[in-house]
Amino acid sequence: MTTARTYWLEHAWLGTPRAGGISIEPGVAVEVADGRITAVRPETPAPPHGAEALRGLTLPGLANAHSHAFHRALRGTVQVGSGTFWTWREVMYSVADRLTPENYHRLARAVYAEMALAGITAVGEFHYVHHAPGGTRYADPNVMGEALIAAAAEAGIRITLLDAAYLSAGFGEPPGTHQLRFSDGTAEAWAARCSLLKERDHARIGAAVHSVRAVPARQLATVARWAEERRAPLHVHLSEQTAENEACLEAHGRTPARLLADHGVLGPRTTGIHNTHLTDQDMTLIGGSGTGTCMCPTTERDLADGIGPAASLQRRGSPLSLGSDSHAVIDLLEEARALELDERLRTRTRGHWTANALLRAATADGHAALGWERAGTIEPGALADLTTLTLESVRTAGPPPRLGAETAVFAATAADVRHTIVAGRHVVRDGAHTLVPDVPHALAQAIAALSD
Repeated sequence: MTTARTYWLEHAWLGTPRAGGISIEPGVAVEVADGRITAVRPETPAPPHGAEALRGLTLPGLANAHSHAFHRALRGTVQVGSGTFWTWREVMYSVADRLTPENYHRLARAVYAEMALAGITAVGEFHYVHHAPGGTRYADPNVMGEALIAAAAEAGIRITLLDAAYLSAGFGEPPGTHQLRFSDGTAEAWAARCSLLKERDHARIGAAVHSVRAVPARQLATVARWAEERRAPLHVHLSEQTAENEACLEAHGRTPARLLADHGVLGPRTTGIHNTHLTDQDMTLIGGSGTGTCMCPTTERDLADGIGPAASLQRRGSPLSLGSDSHAVIDLLEEARALELDERLRTRTRGHWTANALLRAATADGHAALGWERAGTIEPGALADLTTLTLESVRTAGPPPRLGAETAVFAATAADVRHTIVAGRHVVRDGAHTLVPDVPHALAQAIAALSD
């Protein structure tokens, strides 16, 4: 619980994203208590007595809807030379092989602290490194997931642990050597282990189907049912690679989206990650079921995956969220910008989303995809999670504050985040993390430990 306090926002992104009533308002007092916003008072030209001033543009906290924390150790190394998603995957496996509960906790703590510095207040951790190398079970079957939950708490951000079922190497293939530590053997065993995980104030528990190649079709319904019974978010890597689509067609005579729909996986609490290579019928299935789409443009470009049909999916009813995925960079503003700019390259036309719509994907709709209710807005009753950007850096100086949304999306970067507030308390103040004193050093040490 936090004590009552008041923040004065020099400029605030206010309104209800789902109603489209967004505006930039100067001078807004926000009162918080017990981790939630209790009052929002526009037309407050100066900080009230005792209020803490947040200079710049304040947004709701950003939601990173798709993360693999250990991929942060790949930054810089996998950008050397050429290759494909499949060659990148072999390097990723070599890092996964070296993870222990202790070193994964240290790495994730530093990665989540980096996210806080970037204005991210909630992360969806798509977690599949469950067991020891070779598949040996730890005494605590969820020790790796618990390490991630603890790391988020120590870094000061919220987490939705999306515990992933990963049972096979491909259609009809048993897990390979690297994948044995990912597998519970069956979906029933996966569900039994997941049921031992407990939610906390800062943590939600969700489910994931790693992909249609990693969960046999006859076991998809077990994962979907587990999530449905708990009204938990369910995420799935979907049609990221054409090779996976072709293999699914050969094995099942249908696309991955059709296969998921036939086994009850699609629906309004489900989010497809990437949704890159889809047929027209696939898009209708996804949009018509209310299934969300999480785009990760930096990773999708880095791995040469392709540009997904995000605009078409949203028109058909699929809510959009954003993720940093492999953490080639951790910058949700860059992901929002890339969504629009990649679509411009694909179509050779401009203006597919407004800046407000892109910020909605990074805030309210991202939180919804992670199962956080009444979050991602600055209004009474919402989580007291805020992100403040400076309007005085070399990137953001010049435009009038009324164009703050456009400045945030099309000019600002994570380096412009000055304050990050989670549950009403400062996690980042004046660009410095309050809980992890030296984030670059923590990252360097944690990554070096995986190279020893």
